[in-house]
Amino acid sequence: MTDRPTTPDTRPPHPAPGATPDLSSKNPDWWRQAVVYQVYPRSFADADGDGLGDLRGITRRLTHLAALGVDALWLSPFYPSELADGGYDVADPRDVDPRLGTLDDFDELVAEAHRLGLKVIVDIVPNHTSHQHVWFQEALRAGPGSAARDRYVFRDGRGPGGELPPTDWQSVFGGSAWQRVPDGQWYLHLFAAEQPDLNWGHPDVRADVRTTLRFWSDRGVDGFRVDVAHALVKDLSEPLRDLGAPELSREDALGEFPPGTHPFYDRDEVHEIYRDWRKILDAYSPPRMAVAEAWVPGARRALYARPDELGQAFNFEYLQTPWDAGALRRVIADSLETAHAVGASATWVLSNHDVVRHASRLMLPPGTDENAWLLSGGKAPAVDPEAGLRRARAATLLMLALPGSAYVYQGEELGLPEVADLSTEVLQDPIWEQTGRVRKGRDGCRVPLPWTTTGPSYGFGAGGAWLPQPPGFAAYAVEAQDGVEGSTLELYRTALRLRRKLIEDETLTWAEETPDGVLQFDRGDGWRCVTNLSPDPVGLPAGEVLLASAPLEDGRLGPDTTVWLGR
Repeated sequence: MTDRPTTPDTRPPHPAPGATPDLSSKNPDWWRQAVVYQVYPRSFADADGDGLGDLRGITRRLTHLAALGVDALWLSPFYPSELADGGYDVADPRDVDPRLGTLDDFDELVAEAHRLGLKVIVDIVPNHTSHQHVWFQEALRAGPGSAARDRYVFRDGRGPGGELPPTDWQSVFGGSAWQRVPDGQWYLHLFAAEQPDLNWGHPDVRADVRTTLRFWSDRGVDGFRVDVAHALVKDLSEPLRDLGAPELSREDALGEFPPGTHPFYDRDEVHEIYRDWRKILDAYSPPRMAVAEAWVPGARRALYARPDELGQAFNFEYLQTPWDAGALRRVIADSLETAHAVGASATWVLSNHDVVRHASRLMLPPGTDENAWLLSGGKAPAVDPEAGLRRARAATLLMLALPGSAYVYQGEELGLPEVADLSTEVLQDPIWEQTGRVRKGRDGCRVPLPWTTTGPSYGFGAGGAWLPQPPGFAAYAVEAQDGVEGSTLELYRTALRLRRKLIEDETLTWAEETPDGVLQFDRGDGWRCVTNLSPDPVGLPAGEVLLASAPLEDGRLGPDTTVWLGR
């Protein structure tokens, strides 16, 4: 969001709007039932050997994604950043971090992805900037009461000398959401102190993000993932409201407020912003898609996915559902109903850069404190990696059979578990320090990928890796699984190839009479999915076995197994 009127843009020219090829001529709604692969750039592939993944590394590995059979890749932030929050502290949203490459490298990545038939989605981070952003640095120099400070949320403190924060609002990462600056004022940061929140009531902020949307769309980007989509608008009317209890600052306390009225989460006014964005995205041919990261209840989440707004929103309720047939059926049915009510398609996700990988998470007993588990190094309780992988494979085939879009996190096609035993000395996630070293954070799901069975970083790069990879990663490497019948990589490839052939409309029909612990539904006239979440093998309905997540047991479906049947 660099202030372009005072900072001329001297970067390379890029195509004019509409000049990119129409990659979706057969189906402009490709995203409604797409499989999107999330790339965390710093952990995907390292081309220059400095231990940090980069854009050229991604470009070199795009053939892996094409062979996997996904429809698109989503790039987590690759913008200039000091990595106070893994790249989500953005110093300039219209450039590339020099450690990750250049704009020319980005253009080459997009061109190669499109040549391979892959769409490209990029992260946009509109709630906050880095404290290194030129706007924030200008605000610090300008002082209290300046126009520059009005682009952010600065306030005087409370108490005789203003030594207390303006409100009791808490950061998602722990501690106060307010940081004091040397002149005595405080600024709002719902996340790390290095991520000051923008004031979305300011016209400069709105105009600059519009420019960012056009900048990347002009360069051929096919869509956007919107970070913290529910937090842009705040009630900044004076006096600012205290919440009365720290937990009310969290997204999971939204129910304490009438819908749309929380001081800074999921306010009704945010939807006017996305209706404005949709006009920009629809001006391109084909229209650019968008998906919201909105940690809000289902009915409220669907508002972000309306056709005149972003079109899709992540379904985190599904991700958070335990491995239980009844619970999963309820969430699936509710998610489909909620999405269809506003004309959206549902989304499904099992892992991402913010959560424990599902090959480990799904094996934790219900009610497990995941942070305590991470602090124990994954030993209390211990997770059987083979059992975890079996359950993860079954969960994957179930997810890929559902109507809507599936978002796959890098490395889950290899069956990677969470690296829970990272030593505290190597942790990079700001959550660790900001919580006084009581929450371990998200580094365990961000460990760089293994591509080969040997080498200093298992093929990630010529040198080491910015987070240490465990020796067990060699067995999960692409090289170890490529072409190996029954491997998790080959399961994903087969499933995605079949899915393209089988997928039809966006509906399913539940089978009403099934054994306890079994989920079964039909997709159109062509196929059905059966998942056994019970502890015992069960019989199968009639049909040709197209694919199973584990071998059948004397023709029966074993525990923690999913099968696709032709009809």
